[in-house]
Amino acid sequence: MVYAVVRAGGRQERVEVGTIVTMDRIAADKDGNVQLTPVLLVDGDKITSDAKSLAKVTVTAEVLNDLRGPKIVIQKFKNKTGYKKRQGHRQELTRVKITGIK
Repeated sequence: MVYAVVRAGGRQERVEVGTIVTMDRIAADKDGNVQLTPVLLVDGDKITSDAKSLAKVTVTAEVLNDLRGPKIVIQKFKNKTGYKKRQGHRQELTRVKITGIK
């Protein structure tokens, strides 16, 4: 069983080949592929975590689609002053499928 822990937009995700991951928006190349940076690689009983060995490892993924997260409503209110403010946010996301760990 081979899996890797990769950096995915400010977070770390545990991925195997075929895993579908939703992460912060990432730009793909012209073929729709991206390279993800591994932090840890587990190959059976062998665990690789040093930077020199991980520099040789590539985790490739195929971009499935770009989407937006749920709407988050931010409301601020101060009592007795008449101050109120309402703001919204939707995070830009990308859904990718892991195609290879080498």
